[in-house]
Formats: sequence, structure tokens, C-alpha cells
Amino acid sequence: METRNDYLPSGPLGLRLALCTRALRHARSNSSLYETTDGSIPSVVFGLDDLGRHGNFHPASFARIQANPQWARRLDKVHTASKRQRLRSNWRWRELDCANSSDALLMNIFCYPNVLAARTTRLLLGAGLNAEPQFGVKPRTPLHQGKRDVTEIDMELADLLVEAKLTESNFQQSHPRLVHRYRDLEEVFDPADLPLTDGKHTGYQLIRGTLAAHATGKSFCVLLDARRPDLTEAWFRIMRAVRYADLRSRLKLLTWQELASTLPPELQIFLEAKYGICGR
Repeated sequence: METRNDYLPSGPLGLRLALCTRALRHARSNSSLYETTDGSIPSVVFGLDDLGRHGNFHPASFARIQANPQWARRLDKVHTASKRQRLRSNWRWRELDCANSSDALLMNIFCYPNVLAARTTRLLLGAGLNAEPQFGVKPRTPLHQGKRDVTEIDMELADLLVEAKLTESNFQQSHPRLVHRYRDLEEVFDPADLPLTDGKHTGYQLIRGTLAAHATGKSFCVLLDARRPDLTEAWFRIMRAVRYADLRSRLKLLTWQELASTLPPELQIFLEAKYGICGR
């Protein structure tokens, strides 16, 4: 399958356009239930059809999601843009219905049957054969005054915390007062090295994830698309601000493309067709 056009134009908008084009092709070729949102680059939103199929998921992954109550609850996560836009059919728009959802991509892969059967996949992730993914985990990183953070990490796989990104424009910006709520911030980071833009910390999710890894003793992996070098550089900037070599060794960068190269062939075909993610 030809994929080189997915690299033009670059950046989040270019990737969003490429994914929209592929999602439409995927939906039509599989007779999936879908609609599109308004906008210069519309989003493709899939629905559950009368046969119980959901076009945003590989059928084998979706069957396992539905059979696992904890995983299935993620399907009800409301999309933040659903209040600003309405679909023509007035569907209840959920985040994982969207073709460019990084959470949906994450679950497509890690809910697929026996996805950790290959030794190369396990070595890449540092996970055991029977590791069970948990989604939307709250590591409860310590704050000042004995409080705990209640924000979520996208996935926990054994001793690995994962933050997944696809077409998101950045890793969130935050006012310094929110960043400095974390008890161990100045122990873990040199604050002067943390990037600022217009008085706000960039890479807020990366800072939170690194502090969660420090607090739990786990590793923290950022999983992103090879077509997004801007996100790669943002992660490197945060890692450079970490004081401890031991903690830096537990901070990882992995692309969807690197991961795809180790996955079962049928799942690779799905990822290439729907997302243009080719591991070969």
C-alpha cells in the first residue's frame, strides 16, 4: 500500500488530513457506520452499527474490549469537542469514536488477542507475556500538603506507564503554579531547564508522567507517530531537564511505526490501511 503521501504536509494538521482520508476510505470499503464533523479538516466519527461492528476498531480488538468491563468503560469517555459540534444523526459522540483518537489506536493494539506473544514486542516494551494493559490509570503522584494528583496516564502495562499521542498539537501547556504543585518537581527537574512559552510550561503531560515514574519506580514511555518530529523534540527537551541518570534511563520514546513492525500480520494490515502506520 502506498503511504508516502501521509508525510505531506507535515505537522498535526497534515497528519489529521491524511488520517481523515484514510478513515473515509476504510469506512466505505468496510461499509462502516460513520459521519463527518464540520471544519476545514473534518473528523471522521464512527458509530456502532446494527451488526455490532465499530469501524474505528479492529474486530478482534473490539470483541475483547466489549468482553472486559474495565476496558469497555473507556468507550463511554465523552469527547471534549462534542459540546461544540453536533453530528447530523445526533449520535452520542464519544472520544474513542473519532478516527484520529490516540486512545482508540492504543486500544486497537493492546487489546488485540495475544499481542504480547512475540518476544520482539515484549522486549520493545519491557513487558512480560501475561502483562494486562490498564487504561486511564491514576498514578496519584504526590503534591504538596499531602495531596495527590488525580489526572490519568493513558495506559499502564506492568511496570510501564504510557502516554499516547497521534494528531494532538502538543503535550499541553500549563501555568507554572500548576506545575509547582508537585512535591518532587525541583528534586526531579532543574526548573530553569523546563521549557516556557508565553509564561507557560510546555509539555505539561510529560512533566506529570516523568514525576509519576519517579514516584512509582516505573518506566514512562511516550508513544507517538514518526510523522510528528515536533513531538519527539518536545519530549527530548523535557528529558534533558531531568536531574537523575537513573530516572532518565526509565524514560522512553517509541513510535507507532516501531511497535507495528513487531505486531501480528493481520493487525499490521489494519494499522497500515486505517492509519498509514507501516512497520516495514
